[in-house]
Amino acid sequence: MSIGALLLDPPPYLQTAKVFDMLLALPKYGRVKATKILDSCRVSPSKTFGGLTERQRTELARRLYR
Repeated sequence: MSIGALLLDPPPYLQTAKVFDMLLALPKYGRVKATKILDSCRVSPSKTFGGLTERQRTELARRLYR
């Protein structure tokens, strides 16, 4: 399953996972790149999947599909 699909419709077990930690788990994504993506989408690094707004979800998913 892709990270974009998980962002748009997160399963219940991911509601408390931090988005920053999930980005770090992706290949080719380090702390700097993950921080830049979150900053560009106006998302705090401490934000969880369950705490994202709909705008933040779609913006992050679109950014990660590139």
